[in-house]
Amino acid sequence: MPIQVFTNTNADAFIYNEASGMTKPERYRSAKSDVYGYVSELLAKASSQGALDTEMTSDDKERLLAFLKDWGQLDKTSLRYTDGGNRGFSEYPAAAGTPGIPLGPVPGLSEVFASGVGRYFSFEFGFDQAMLMFQPVGGMDRIPAALTAAIGTDKIRLGCQATKITELPEGVTVEYTDAHGRARTIGADYLIAAMPPHLLAKLPHNLGPSVQTGLEAITPASASKIGLEYKSRWWETDYRIYGGITETDLDLTHVWHPSYDFHGERGVLIGYYNYGANADMYGKMTPAEREGRAITLGEKIYGPKYRTEFASSFSQSWRYIPHLEGAWHNIPDGGPDAPVLKPLAYPTGKTYFAGDWLSYLDAWQHGAITSARSAVTQLHKRQLSLNASGS
Repeated sequence: MPIQVFTNTNADAFIYNEASGMTKPERYRSAKSDVYGYVSELLAKASSQGALDTEMTSDDKERLLAFLKDWGQLDKTSLRYTDGGNRGFSEYPAAAGTPGIPLGPVPGLSEVFASGVGRYFSFEFGFDQAMLMFQPVGGMDRIPAALTAAIGTDKIRLGCQATKITELPEGVTVEYTDAHGRARTIGADYLIAAMPPHLLAKLPHNLGPSVQTGLEAITPASASKIGLEYKSRWWETDYRIYGGITETDLDLTHVWHPSYDFHGERGVLIGYYNYGANADMYGKMTPAEREGRAITLGEKIYGPKYRTEFASSFSQSWRYIPHLEGAWHNIPDGGPDAPVLKPLAYPTGKTYFAGDWLSYLDAWQHGAITSARSAVTQLHKRQLSLNASGS
């Protein structure tokens, strides 16, 4: 399966915090330079004035200062943050005689921290978000499509809805309606239930109260997205933004720039990617209302072309998708190894469970795949043990 780089951190993307008084967006690189610079200045001065003497040896302090001077672009003598070029340029450096024009003036310490831009930088350190990342060419559904091809389409029944699970001494039966609405029943030695837990909890079953308690302990989380198609890739030609995220305190939350087809004829931005109450708010809107709000708010950040170059949109809210009704899950403390989930992670009956919600990587296909492998491995070992004992 071909893959391509997925860019989620981009120094040229924007940050726009309207509530803090921003009237125009700031480049991620500039905001990061200012926050790191002033944090470095404060820590360097505190260390040089003896505030950390009880925590550090003289050698530790010397090494820390050397790091902070470089990391924060500090003046080597005064230990003041002076930019040093990391903030970027209003006119890019070029050939001889064109050294570039640095951005300026550098905002004051209070202004930088009041802007709230620093709260976005921990994102790139997250284990499941740290670069370099990849995505399948053609979209994430290429992974299940490849799995379907490997398994064989004749082994998969689409358009079916489970209605009841019953464990019997000799196996498990699942009652369902097929794609034509006809009632059906299928039986097997074992069952691996991979539906979302909040939907499994609604199915009649005889799997026991501990299973039901475990399923009900996991609740769905909300997320919404909109794809905005544009007639030109103006974010690349006008702003030099190639992939990555623009962060904002507007209810858009994130705006994502595409990581592929650079300088192509057209392109699609993720106009909002939000969660929780914001996602539920957008989910209750009509598609036209979502589109209108996304363009109006995005125009504050990017300017007129956000509206004039617009072509079409597609939006979705996961809480309102039948048979999903959630984007990911709220997991009890302890994650998939929480005591209340033990009957799901390590079942004693003939029904096994699998999904991203039974992994430490909820919301990722990787989590679902590792959970499925765990369930299949448990089942395999169990059957081998039964075979060896002659049962």
